[in-house]
Amino acid sequence: MKIRLLARRTIASRAAAAVLSALLALTVVSASAQPRSHVATLTAAEWKSIEAIVGAQLAALKAGERDKAFGYASPGIRAQFGSAENFARMVAESYTALLSARYTEFLEGAVIDGVVIQPLRLIAPDNTVLVALYTMEKQPDGRWRIAGCALAPSTVQAV
Repeated sequence: MKIRLLARRTIASRAAAAVLSALLALTVVSASAQPRSHVATLTAAEWKSIEAIVGAQLAALKAGERDKAFGYASPGIRAQFGSAENFARMVAESYTALLSARYTEFLEGAVIDGVVIQPLRLIAPDNTVLVALYTMEKQPDGRWRIAGCALAPSTVQAV
């Protein structure tokens, strides 16, 4: 598989910037009652941990392991959906691109105004490219949890 990339980081940055307003609005709506930490930067180990959480939730969703997938969600998301069944139904209805992607690739994450965002490039079976922008939340015990996700079109084309 070939992916045409015209300055890969620049395109990823443009895609992230194009949906930043929508993502921040989603973050406000999906945020838990806990105050957000105002992190300026994260270590490479923290980014790897975040990628592991996102990857594990996606694998669990694809495997039909609803309870496991729900466990990677932040307390606010778990409260919003109430059960693993409700959460899995919402993902199946609204985030089919996550479940049907034939290829995924983590892009460089960012901390914007204290909000941790982990982008994931998705290539659909029809070569449509989207970016899933995950909002991450660090829990008091130090573990990362997913506090929201927004899908955005990408300027990258899969061929």
